[in-house]
Amino acid sequence: MSYAAVQGFATSAALIVAIGAQNAFVLRQGLKREHVGAVVAVCALSDALLITLGVAGLGALVQQHAGLLALARYGGAAFMLAYGALAARRAWLGESLGSGGAGPALTLAQAVSACLAFTYLNPHCWLDTVVLLGSISSQQPEGSRTMFGAGAAAASAVWFVSLGYGARGLAGVFARTSAWRVLDAAIALVMFGLAASLLRSD
Repeated sequence: MSYAAVQGFATSAALIVAIGAQNAFVLRQGLKREHVGAVVAVCALSDALLITLGVAGLGALVQQHAGLLALARYGGAAFMLAYGALAARRAWLGESLGSGGAGPALTLAQAVSACLAFTYLNPHCWLDTVVLLGSISSQQPEGSRTMFGAGAAAASAVWFVSLGYGARGLAGVFARTSAWRVLDAAIALVMFGLAASLLRSD
């Protein structure tokens, strides 16, 4: 593996291994063992697409035209608020894996739609992948940018697979209602915080 690929992998991992909308949703689906493969695939492929666009130069274009990110701001904030409200409601009611899977099951179409929304309606995701990774890749020698992007996309794929399927090891903990309440309360806070940051950014 080339140095550029390793650098891309490490940089991408540093950006995506954090509490965020995508990660919270993947974790929850992993705990419920519901459409995990599809959720992981959509998130990983979406990140790979955005990273590719960033490495190809879209990041520089976005930086020159801040209005492109602003287009998604209010839609993204509304989506985060709605999902945060649902998580807060679940935390209030209290559910567990043993009481119907901690909330109603999502259809495959609903799970995929949520993944797409958490990615493409979230300006933070665009900033991390297209703008930041794109900008860093532009500092690489011309022939190394592709390897940098490949390493970054690989880190995203490894993370989502680990998060989605690794969550199953926590199923015993989340058989308790209190554990789901804590998780859903944390998810609600994250979503409300993301929505607030989107609405504040002008």
